[in-house]
Amino acid sequence: MSLSHEVSMDLPVIDLDVFLQQPRDSPAVQAECAKAASALITYGALVLHDSRVSEHDNDTFLDLLEDYFAQPEEELKKDERPELAYQIGVTLENTEKPKCAVDEPCLRVIERLAPSERPLDISAHSPDPKCRFFWRMVEQPPYETQFPGLNAANITPEAPHIKERWGPVMNQWGTSMKNAVEGLTQMTAVGLGLPADTFKDAGRYGPHLLAPTASDLQKYGQKDTILAGFHTDLNFLTIHGRSRYPGLHIWARNTGKRIPVKIPQGNYLLVQAGKQLEHLTGGLVKAGYHEVVVNERTVQVIKERKTRLPDRPLIRISSTFFWHLSSDYDLAPIPELAEKARSVRAQQFNLGRDEGDEAQYPPMKVGEQVSNELKHIALMATS
Repeated sequence: MSLSHEVSMDLPVIDLDVFLQQPRDSPAVQAECAKAASALITYGALVLHDSRVSEHDNDTFLDLLEDYFAQPEEELKKDERPELAYQIGVTLENTEKPKCAVDEPCLRVIERLAPSERPLDISAHSPDPKCRFFWRMVEQPPYETQFPGLNAANITPEAPHIKERWGPVMNQWGTSMKNAVEGLTQMTAVGLGLPADTFKDAGRYGPHLLAPTASDLQKYGQKDTILAGFHTDLNFLTIHGRSRYPGLHIWARNTGKRIPVKIPQGNYLLVQAGKQLEHLTGGLVKAGYHEVVVNERTVQVIKERKTRLPDRPLIRISSTFFWHLSSDYDLAPIPELAEKARSVRAQQFNLGRDEGDEAQYPPMKVGEQVSNELKHIALMATS
């Protein structure tokens, strides 16, 4: 698995339709699966095309979430569950901290970037000025989980203009993204030389989350405002629909460059690798670093929407879904992938790309890994 010296700044586009519509052993399917695995190894991210996904469903979802987060704070607070580490319902702004601000390995990643390619400074960054809502999209396991707090029941907001729409809209869009990302887990497994259902089965009972974030651009619309500080995601794969406001930057593993994300219109989604995929592949796939900031394009779109839609809330919603492995799954590197990871790391070093100290991936339950990560970002008590 060789790595080229120069990596394109455009994320590869993977066509899930090829995998779904052609025989699994066909050359076209095998090639597309290899392309998917290579994209995640090289970039930690890719653009996924799935013709089953409806842009209209995303628009309906974004409208609903704008209406929800435009409510007064006292209404939103009714949906907070700090006792469940905010893993269900709403998290209000200035609660979630970017782990990287206090995480030595992450700070060293920033130091290794050229100054012009670094994220906006988070070293003194207070908690993110973003809100979030977690809506579970789970299949209940046929056994008693060791991690019930990570598998709690959903909360439906009470406001009459929200309540009736909430469940159907959240489930419609959430199901579209869940189906798309599960198809990609199969393609990635095939591309890595594993049975197609390796990852899909490991995440069958995962506490998957439809997890939109909201940033109030009336309050936080100034250029270079950090809406979500430089970080990786703790789950297996994160999938995003198009946001109405630009601002997401990612760092591809092999470029050292900040890439402003552009998701094409239509049936396209952005997928990023998370820490669970990194752990299971022994670092062959690295969790992708990203930030959300107010950039020049964000400011332009704010002006455009103020003029065109003066009655709509000026809120940036991220259309985000976190796909998790099952909480009780034993997380440990797959030996043949860990071996490939060592070879890729050596190639990187030979190309002059120092990836820092070799990460360790000790065996643990997925639920333990999630709990450890939540403590870092101040969503779960440390005692």
